[in-house]
Amino acid sequence: MEVEALKKYNPAEIETKWQRVWEEKGVFKAKDFDKKPKFYQLEMFPYPSGRIHMGHVRNYSIGDAIARYKFAQGYNVLHPMGFDAFGMPAENAAISNKTHPAKWTYSNIDYMIKELKRLGFSYDWDRLVITCDANYYKWEQKVFIEMFKRGMVYRAKSTVNYCPTCKTVLANEQVEDGKCWRCGDEVIQKEMDEWFLKITDYADQLLDDMELIKDGWPEKVLIQQKNWIGKSKGAFVRFKIKGKDEYFEVFTTRPDTLFGVTFVSIAPNHPKLMELVSDEQKEAVEAFVEEFKKVDRDFSKEKEGVFTGAYLINPATGEEVPLYAANFVLMDYGTGVVMAVPAHDQRDFEFATKYGLKKKIVITTEGLTDNPDELDRAYTEPGVLVNSAQFDGMDNEKAKWEIVKWLEDKGLARVGYQYRLRDWNVSRQRYWGAPIPVIYCPNCGIVPEKEENLPVRLPENVEITGEGGSPLARVDEFVNTKCPVCGADAKRETDTFDTFVESSWYFLRYCSPKYDKAIFDREKADYWMDVDQYVGGIEHAVMHLLYARYFTKVLRDLGYTSSTEPFKRLLTQGMVIKDGAKMSKSKGNVVDPDDIINQYGADTARLFILFAAPPEKDLEWSDEGVEGAYRFLNRVWRLVYEHRDLRVRDVEIKTDRLKELNYMIHSTIKRITHDFEHYHFNTAIAASMEFVNFLYEFKPQSEDEKALFAKAIEVLLVMLNPIVPHIAEELWQLTGHETLIAFEPWPEYDESATVKDTITIAITVNGKLRDTLTLPRGIKEDEVFEKAKQSNKVKRHIEGKTIVKRIFVKDKLLNIVVK
Repeated sequence: MEVEALKKYNPAEIETKWQRVWEEKGVFKAKDFDKKPKFYQLEMFPYPSGRIHMGHVRNYSIGDAIARYKFAQGYNVLHPMGFDAFGMPAENAAISNKTHPAKWTYSNIDYMIKELKRLGFSYDWDRLVITCDANYYKWEQKVFIEMFKRGMVYRAKSTVNYCPTCKTVLANEQVEDGKCWRCGDEVIQKEMDEWFLKITDYADQLLDDMELIKDGWPEKVLIQQKNWIGKSKGAFVRFKIKGKDEYFEVFTTRPDTLFGVTFVSIAPNHPKLMELVSDEQKEAVEAFVEEFKKVDRDFSKEKEGVFTGAYLINPATGEEVPLYAANFVLMDYGTGVVMAVPAHDQRDFEFATKYGLKKKIVITTEGLTDNPDELDRAYTEPGVLVNSAQFDGMDNEKAKWEIVKWLEDKGLARVGYQYRLRDWNVSRQRYWGAPIPVIYCPNCGIVPEKEENLPVRLPENVEITGEGGSPLARVDEFVNTKCPVCGADAKRETDTFDTFVESSWYFLRYCSPKYDKAIFDREKADYWMDVDQYVGGIEHAVMHLLYARYFTKVLRDLGYTSSTEPFKRLLTQGMVIKDGAKMSKSKGNVVDPDDIINQYGADTARLFILFAAPPEKDLEWSDEGVEGAYRFLNRVWRLVYEHRDLRVRDVEIKTDRLKELNYMIHSTIKRITHDFEHYHFNTAIAASMEFVNFLYEFKPQSEDEKALFAKAIEVLLVMLNPIVPHIAEELWQLTGHETLIAFEPWPEYDESATVKDTITIAITVNGKLRDTLTLPRGIKEDEVFEKAKQSNKVKRHIEGKTIVKRIFVKDKLLNIVVK
C-alpha cells in the first residue's frame, strides 16, 4: 500500500517538507562579498493588509522564477522580503475594531509570512525589514535632520482636506463625493503648515539620469515620469498691477501670443488676491473663494471665475487687462497667475465666451477669419503673427523668442523653465507613521531633535477615534519636551512622515538590515546595489519609483551610497483579471490563494500564474487553467516516477533515436534558456510541456536510450525548478540525487546538437505542394530530384509532361515546373 501511495502526487505533503528543508539548510541566505557575481532580485514589498491576494502571488512568482534561475546560473542572489507597515488602513482598523495599529499590523505580518512561505518563495528571511520598527525609521529621521541642516527641507503652508465636524485632516481616499467618510458632512480645503522635501532641486537629474536606465525600464514608465516632472521651456513675463508699483510674474510657453492677452487669471487661494479686490467685487470674490475651498471640485466641468475689480498692464501692448479669479488656476503650479489668450487657447476661449471678454487674433493662417467674433473655437495651430506690432508677418515659432528678447531688454521678461513636479509634501496628520523629528521652541524657533535622541518613538498609549486631528497631539508626554538647543520647555511636531518615505530606501536597508551604526553598511550597499531586477505594478510609476530615485540621489549626496539610480531593470507586471475586471472584494471576484494551495498546491498556483500570460500583460483568471496546470504536474510526476530508476551516463549518439532524443534535449534547453533570459515564462512552460509530451511518446528501449532519457529528465526538472520548485525537489530526490536541485547548475546546450541531421524538404509541382521528404541536411539538388521522382505523390503530376525547369532552395524546397 505504501508503494502505491508514493506513486500519487501529493503537493500538501511534499511542499511543507521542502520548505522546511530549505529553511533548515539556509539555502537562500545571501552571502555578502561572495566571489560569485551578484544578482539583486527585488519585488515591491507589500502593505500588511492581512492576506496576500493573487496580485501578490503573480508579482512574487515572477520574482522568484528570476531569482531561482539566476541562482542556478551561479549568481550570488540577494532576494529579500519585508513589509511597508505604516499607513492609514491600520488606523481605520484601530477605529473600527478598537485594536492598536501595531497589534493589528504585526498580527497581519505574521499571517502573511506564513502565506508567503507556503508558496515556497526563495526569500532570505534573515533580511526581513518592517518599516514600522523604530530601528528602521530612526534612520530616515536622521536623514531628515541632515537634510534640514543642509536646507533640503522646508516648512510651508499647504492645502489639506479638512472635516470641520470631526476636526481632522482627511486623506483623499477618506473623502467621498466631497463628504467626510465618517460623519458624512462637507469637507473643505484648509491651509496648514507642512514639511516639504525639495525634490524639485533634483528635477533635472531625475530627467537626465533616465539615460542611465532607458535600456532596462519600460518606455511607458519613463514617459510617465518625464510627463510628471513636466519640464517646459518658456518665459517669465512681468505684468504690472495697475495703480501699484508691483508686478505679477507669469510663466508662459507661448510668448508668441502675448499681444493677444485680453485678461489674466489668478488662483482663488493666491495670497495676494484679497489685497487686489475692489470694494465693489469683495463680496462676490469672497463667495467664490469659499466655494473653491470645497473638495468636490471637478476641473473637467465648467470653468468658472469672478472679476476682481483689478487690472494688470499687458507688457507687450501697454493695454489694461482685467484680473479674474478662476477655478482652473492652481496656486501650486507655476506662479498661481496665468495669462489668457482666448483666440488661441480653448480653455480661455470658453471662459471669455462665458463672461463676455474680449478676444484678439494674433496668429493667423490662410483662410482664417480676421474677425474674432466669427471664431467658433480657438485657433491653436502654427501660423504667422498679426496685430503684433513689429512682429507682424513673423513665423510664430521664431517670434516666441524674438518677443522674449524684446521684453527682456526692457526688464519685463526672462527665459526660464517651469516644472510640473512640486516639492514633496511629507507631512501627514495621522498617528501610524514615523514621527517627524522636529521641535518647536519659543526661544530658538524650529530645531531638529538631537541625533543621539533618535529614534523619536511613536507612543503606544494613544486613543485613535478618527476625530479631533492627529492622535499624537493629545499625548502630553509625547508633545511636551525640552528644546535640544536651550533646554526650554518646547513642543514636538505631531505630524508623521508620508509612508512613501519608508519605501524610498528600504531596498538599501536590505543590504545590511541589522546594521546599527548607520542607515546601512556602505560597503555592503556598494556590493549589492544597484537592484538588478525590480518587479512591481505600473501604478507605482510616478510616486514610489520617482521618490525612490530621488531619495537614492539624496543619500548619495549625503555620502551614504555610490548609487545614483537604484533599479537597473524594471518589470511592471499586469493585473490579475476575473470576469472581465480586476480582482477586488467589492466586485466579489476575488480568488483566495489559500484555497488554490489547499486544493492543488503552491506549485500549481505558481505554474498557472506564470503560464496564463506574459508577465507584463494582464492575466485572465481561469479555473480551467488551474486544473490544466495541476494535470500537467501530475503528468510530470507520473513520467519521472515511472523512470525514477534510470541513471545518467555518457552515451555515444549514433542511432537515429538517440539523435532525436539528444536534439530534443539541447533544443529545449536553448529555447527555455532564451525564454528565461527575456522573462517569457509562459513560452518556457509551453516548451516544457512539449518536451514532456515528447518524452511520454519516446519510451526508451536500449540501455543507451535509458541513460540519455535519464539526462532528459534531469534537464526537465532543473528547468522546471524556478517555476515549480517543490515537485522538482521531490522528483530530484526520487531519481536518486542526494543534493538539492536548488543547488543544481542550469543546463548548458551544445549548439551543434540543436541542429537536426535531417530536414524536411517541400516538393512542389508548378507551385503546388505535392509531398514532403525527410532527407539528410545539406543534400544536393540532383539527389533531392531523384528522391522526388520516386514519390508516388509527385510521380503522377510529372509523368508524361516536359520538365521546364527546377527551382531549389537548399534544405527547404524543390519546385518542379512542367508543361
